[in-house]
Amino acid sequence: MKKVSIIDVAKHAGVSVSTVSLVLRQKGKISDATIEKVQVAIAALGYVHNVAAANLRANTSNLIGLILRDFSDSFSIKVMASIVQELEKHGFMVFLGQPLNDGEHLERSLLSFKQQGVAGVIYLSCDTRSLTLPAQLQQCALPLVVVSQSLLEEPCDLVMRDNRQAAALATRYLIERGHRNIAYIGGIEGDVIRQQRLLGFRHAMAQHGLVLREGATPACRGDTEAASRATRQLLEQHNTITALLCHSPDAMIGSISGIHHTGRTVGKDLFLTQQVALVGFEDMLHINLTSPAFTYVSSASEESGRQAAGLMMRKLKEPQLQTQRITLSGQLIVRESA
Repeated sequence: MKKVSIIDVAKHAGVSVSTVSLVLRQKGKISDATIEKVQVAIAALGYVHNVAAANLRANTSNLIGLILRDFSDSFSIKVMASIVQELEKHGFMVFLGQPLNDGEHLERSLLSFKQQGVAGVIYLSCDTRSLTLPAQLQQCALPLVVVSQSLLEEPCDLVMRDNRQAAALATRYLIERGHRNIAYIGGIEGDVIRQQRLLGFRHAMAQHGLVLREGATPACRGDTEAASRATRQLLEQHNTITALLCHSPDAMIGSISGIHHTGRTVGKDLFLTQQVALVGFEDMLHINLTSPAFTYVSSASEESGRQAAGLMMRKLKEPQLQTQRITLSGQLIVRESA
C-alpha cells in the first residue's frame, strides 16, 4: 500500500501543501474551517505526521527532557503529571530521566537528552537541604527550568512554592479561630522548607503579639512513628497547646497517634480543651480520606507544573528572555481537623 503523503492530504482537502504544513505545526493564522478540512482529510486518508522528520528539517525539536529524582515524592509526581499534560496540549512530548544521584547518573541523563535532541530540560528538585543546583545542571547548555519546593540561590529560571506564605496563612487562620498556643511538628534540622515555614510561623505569631514558647517547634525524622513520639512528648510537656502545624502528611498521621496517646482528640472546637487542631501543607489523596478530614494549605503542585511548562515554551520562543522566578502561594482548604 502506498504511503500517504502530505501532498495527498492537501489534494484531498483542496488546500496547498504549505497550509497542511501550518495546520500540522499549529502555526500561522488558519481559519477553523480550513483546519477542520485538513483534519478530516488526515483522518480519511490515515495520514501519520512524522514529527521527528519535520523537526529535523526545521532544525527544531518537540522533545522536552524532564528529570525526576524521587518517585516517592508526591509533590514532584503531581508536578510531573501537570507538566506532561500542559506540554502535550501544545504539541510537545516529554523524555523522562530518573538519575539515581547528582553525579555520573545525572550526567548520563543529560547526555541522553542531548543525543535524543531535546529542546530544553525541566528539573524537578527534591533536595530540601541544599540551596544550590547540581554542578551538571549549572553547566547545562540547553534551556533549563527548575521546579523546587524551596528557594534556590542560583539565578536560574525557577518555579517554587512560597513556604513562608503557606505557614503564615495557616498560623493566622488558627489565631483567628482563637488558638494562642500553637506548635510546629516535623521536618529534620537543616531542612530548607522547614526553615522557611518557621519564618512564616514566627512572623504571624509576632504580628498578633503572641510569644512562641521554647520547644514548640520540634524537628523529627520523616516517618509517622517519629512524628507520633515527638507529638506525644510535646503535648505532655506543654498541655496547653491546642493546635499543631504539621510539616508533612506523615507528620499529620503520626500526630494523630501522638495526640491519642495523651488522651486527647483531633478537632477544631477550641472550647473542648481535649481537642487539638491540625493543619498540614499537602493536598495528597490519602490525607483527605481520614476522619476527621485534614485542613491544609495546598502545595500548588498542578499550577507549578503549568507554570514550568509555560516558562519552558516561552524560553524556546524567546531565547533572550530574562531569567524568571515564579513564586506560587498556597490556598487554605478548611476541613474538619482545624
